[in-house]
Amino acid sequence: MGYVHSMLKLYRLRRQRRILQILAEHERPRSPRKYCQINATVPVLALYFDGHSDMRVDYRLSRVSFNALMDLLGRECDHGWGPEIDTLIFLFWLATPSSYRVVARAFAMPRATIHRVVHRVSGKIAALLYRVVRHPTAEELPRLGGSFARLARSAAFNRVVGAIDGCHVRVKPPAQDAACYFNRKLFYSIQLQAICDNVGKFLDVFVGYCGSVHDARVLRNSPIYYQQSYPPPGYSILGDGGYPCLSQPISLITPFRQPVRNHLQARFNNSLSKVRSIVERSFGMLKTRWRSIFFKALEVDVTYVPEVIVCCTVLHNICMSNEDLLEPDADVRRARRPAPAPPGAVSGAEQRQRMAMACYVPDHDYI
Repeated sequence: MGYVHSMLKLYRLRRQRRILQILAEHERPRSPRKYCQINATVPVLALYFDGHSDMRVDYRLSRVSFNALMDLLGRECDHGWGPEIDTLIFLFWLATPSSYRVVARAFAMPRATIHRVVHRVSGKIAALLYRVVRHPTAEELPRLGGSFARLARSAAFNRVVGAIDGCHVRVKPPAQDAACYFNRKLFYSIQLQAICDNVGKFLDVFVGYCGSVHDARVLRNSPIYYQQSYPPPGYSILGDGGYPCLSQPISLITPFRQPVRNHLQARFNNSLSKVRSIVERSFGMLKTRWRSIFFKALEVDVTYVPEVIVCCTVLHNICMSNEDLLEPDADVRRARRPAPAPPGAVSGAEQRQRMAMACYVPDHDYI
């Protein structure tokens, strides 16, 4: 019994000591929370912190473009290491064909942290879409039409305010619906439909359809078609032979079908090709800058791919606004069969013929 009483007494003493210790901890002022420190000597971070090196080596954006992006995202931060580091992590992941594990090793950070940062920053950049990729105002339309007319060297194109085309982005499809993502170029993809201006900046983007869907169907289900949001009445956009020639519900002018019947049609097709090639150049610059996105299947869930593509288009426009250009690589495109006009649409053949007649004049500077 004496042993039992001794043990009980010892237990009570330890318990009282622990209670006093807890009370003492509550009375002491708490020390501020400490966050992990950034290792500025890591090569990918040293490139940014030195203040003068070309950031395009690892991030595919110039320092001016990066600063413009940060001005849009905001630099305020009440904890952690700041939004600049988060954005650098996302840009490095976007610019290199690397998994989260490789990016984690490059930045000396945990892989789970890299995953959270990438998804958080992509959401913030995608939210900038309608601030950066926007339709021109009514005051800007005449200037834009004049720019397209100068590209075509014909006043027949002075009511053209955009060029439209589609681009396929490689993905790893889900097992149960893989056939839906298999496109005519014989790989799995998600489609990006874009309209660009005379210098290659995007005016409108529509992302998300599977690769097996025809471009004409993507157009028919996009807001610019069923909401008639662009181009405005009285203006037109240009497309290749994969789109139908329309005057309603939107004005979309396409080339005459090959083989052309006469010199008038050949001359018009040549002028239209000069103007419409700007959208192909725009896609070429996009692919050159983000090669890991457009030339290699993304190692992410297919439902996350549209958000990544939207981020690429936003960053493209920011770079174009800051004269941060990467010339496109050569990209050979195959001709496509013309698509029929959608039900309820009005053909634009008469409008195209009028433009061709206006284009069939001697080369003079009428603008």
